[in-house]
Amino acid sequence: MTATEKHSLIEDAQGIAFGVSMASFGVLILTHLGFVTGQTAGLAILISYATGWGFGPVFFAVNLPFYWLGYKRMGLRFMIKTFVAVASLSVLTTILPSHIAFATLTPVVGAILFGFVTGAALMALFRHGSSLGGIGILALYIQEKTGFRAGWTQLLFDGALFIVALGLRDLPTVAYSFLGALVVNLVIAINHRKDRYIAT
Repeated sequence: MTATEKHSLIEDAQGIAFGVSMASFGVLILTHLGFVTGQTAGLAILISYATGWGFGPVFFAVNLPFYWLGYKRMGLRFMIKTFVAVASLSVLTTILPSHIAFATLTPVVGAILFGFVTGAALMALFRHGSSLGGIGILALYIQEKTGFRAGWTQLLFDGALFIVALGLRDLPTVAYSFLGALVVNLVIAINHRKDRYIAT
């Protein structure tokens, strides 16, 4: 395909479904190990840990303020796709734990696996003109306007969030969590280039 061709509706649906599914699996790994992460997902997880509320509804609510920015800066198409992705993730992360369980998952392996799975998920969503909302929208907007990589913007936000996480989790857990978030953001920073994708 050339750089001017667009994804079809079926291609977008498949890409977003893949991204949401892999991201949901990443959240399952994360919560199984009691880890935290960055971005709006990390904020939702911290709220979930602190209150006992389910991740899915909290994640959906946390993203609500960011849709206006998504619409104003990235367009209606991007905003709708992102809303669908966020809503789908909110539902799937509620359902998935009843279908998947881990007998053994060590912290180091879990952190790295989470990073790779979630990085691939976000790459798929970005490629199909979507995101998981929140800081992802802001990061993509900054990349579009300044060239500053989306992954680096998210990494800076993650650093601040992990400082807060130290008040809710012990240091080793936060350290493993940071490893997972680092892998996610390195995957995005190294691989995400707008000119490598066909138009959305």
